[in-house]
Amino acid sequence: MKLLDKYIIKKFLAAFFFTVVILVSVICVIDFTEKNDDFIQHNLPMSKILFGYYLYLFPYFANLLSPITIFIAVVFVTAQLAARTEIVAILASGVSFRRLLLPYAVGGAVVGLLIFILIGWVLPIGNKSRVEFERTYVKNPFRFQGRNIHIKIGPRSYVFLESYDNVHNIGSRFALETIDGTVLRRRLTADAISWDSTKQVWRMSPQVVRTFIGPQNERLESFPARDTTLNLFPKDFASTFKLAETMTLPQLNDFIQQKIDRGADDTQLYLSEKYERYSYPFAIVVLTLIGVILSARKSRAGVGGQIALGFVLAFIFIIFVMLSRNLAQVGSLSPLLAAWVPTIVFSGIGLALYRFVPK
Repeated sequence: MKLLDKYIIKKFLAAFFFTVVILVSVICVIDFTEKNDDFIQHNLPMSKILFGYYLYLFPYFANLLSPITIFIAVVFVTAQLAARTEIVAILASGVSFRRLLLPYAVGGAVVGLLIFILIGWVLPIGNKSRVEFERTYVKNPFRFQGRNIHIKIGPRSYVFLESYDNVHNIGSRFALETIDGTVLRRRLTADAISWDSTKQVWRMSPQVVRTFIGPQNERLESFPARDTTLNLFPKDFASTFKLAETMTLPQLNDFIQQKIDRGADDTQLYLSEKYERYSYPFAIVVLTLIGVILSARKSRAGVGGQIALGFVLAFIFIIFVMLSRNLAQVGSLSPLLAAWVPTIVFSGIGLALYRFVPK
């Protein structure tokens, strides 16, 4: 690697990490002022707030704002080089603009790889503590509000519950159905089931079992209250508040497969999270190159104007991400396509800028 590449990469990465620290620190201070009443209400010591919450919130915000921070860092460094006519000197020495993009692409790839490792394996571990802190001290106690719940617990087995009390772990109007294709073979009903945390089993109230032998024949049986095991657990009715953020990539894949096997209707949410983790690093590289193209010339607005432009484009990218995510969650757009649409759109913008913006 040439001296020029090292010089640009060093300045780029230094500006990126500096921007991350400054911007995220300011946001954490604002977050603290908003949640301070909750902290005071629960009489939390400062050590618990800092090391039990903000220690994990800082890298979460750093990853969330990476499109903005990477864009600002690139624009700031490149605009400074342009203002000091260093870029003019580089191009005049025979270095092509395409070759000038190489160290930025390498720096963006390094940041993208770092972010992929963070969001895939590292951040979810810290997010468990952060989300648990928010559930305990910031959010209201969770109450399961679902009604007429249907869950697939096996290849032929389906559970129905009219309602579920997640505080006492009691379900009402329970039914366990065995279905072959579209034919109901057996149906067990009970007024209630409750979770025995000691035995790790469900306690069913007296049951009635109807077994369908043929089109016109059925057998009716009654059973007293008893314990049973099911592929159903209280965690299936627990809060899903930011649940996807607390799972590593392998855990998320397993969880999605479990959702698909059970025929859950919220699978889109987790598929979007999965595909976004893959597309995010590529978006970092794309935004890096766009930042270089936009700021490689001297501007009458100065460095400040170019940084402001960087802010605007980075926020537009985040809006694209949020819009695509919402469309995927309501089923209007494939989660895979929704995750990659912002990157594809901005790649097109980058190519257009490279083609038409004077360099």
